[in-house]
Amino acid sequence: MTWELIQAMWRPAVEIAILTVGFYYAFRFIKGTRGAPIVVGFLGLLLTFGMVTYFLNLEVLRWLLGAFLAFITVSLVVIFQPELRRILAELGNLPLFATVHEQRENIEVILQAVERLSELRIGALIAIEQSIQLQEAVESGIVVDCQATPEMLETIFFPNNAIHDGGVIMRGDRIACAACIFPLTQRQDLHKSVGTRHRAAIGLSEETDAVVVAVSEETGAVSYAYKGQFVRGVTIEALRAFLTSVLVTPTRSRSFLGWIREWTRDRIRPGPVVLRKDAAETSTVTSTTETVK
Repeated sequence: MTWELIQAMWRPAVEIAILTVGFYYAFRFIKGTRGAPIVVGFLGLLLTFGMVTYFLNLEVLRWLLGAFLAFITVSLVVIFQPELRRILAELGNLPLFATVHEQRENIEVILQAVERLSELRIGALIAIEQSIQLQEAVESGIVVDCQATPEMLETIFFPNNAIHDGGVIMRGDRIACAACIFPLTQRQDLHKSVGTRHRAAIGLSEETDAVVVAVSEETGAVSYAYKGQFVRGVTIEALRAFLTSVLVTPTRSRSFLGWIREWTRDRIRPGPVVLRKDAAETSTVTSTTETVK
């Protein structure tokens, strides 16, 4: 009896789960867009109309509702064209669909911008989004949604620019948001020279799987944070090697044992800050506390 009940219930359960996930992600993508009020109003009107025709047994109106369902579907596609295009664009930027060449091009864009900002000693904070969406981790931000180029990143972080304060979120080959406030780390073992910008980089890397690159406005030193680990004063070549190892998916081990090792390593308490000497800097690390202007 139990087995027959399971056989009779598993298909509806799977259908409900698929529909639930589909509706959840659909509303998640549409939430906060210009089409969100239209969605709420249209669904409310449709639900009300359907309930009235059902409870009052209005056969003609029910037939009309079914007949115009195809036209309603086409209308929805036209109305929500920007949202649908954004969804498809975000799906195309996922690592599953991105080629190795495109991933390396995205890395080179970041490296060129970081190298230029480091030479000019312009502070910068760049978060590279991966599987965990960063909108839930940041407190605020200004939607930019433009093609990522070194010139655009330099323009955003240029001093006295309206959106230079805070961090930038990179999603694939696009700059998603700017002027974002990242959560600060609560670690007490950090050196006093690790300022607010670097603490924000560590804090975001502790809560998400994002790679965060920071440029000091005091010394021009380049640093990165990933999964709570913070490495300071790296060269551009060292940063390129690290970003390639993390972001270029074919170079990552996908075996079961490799996944177990990575899962175990991620849950080990973050170690102390690693200080490295950049080729362009002296053998000592400045103790000046850096803050975000």
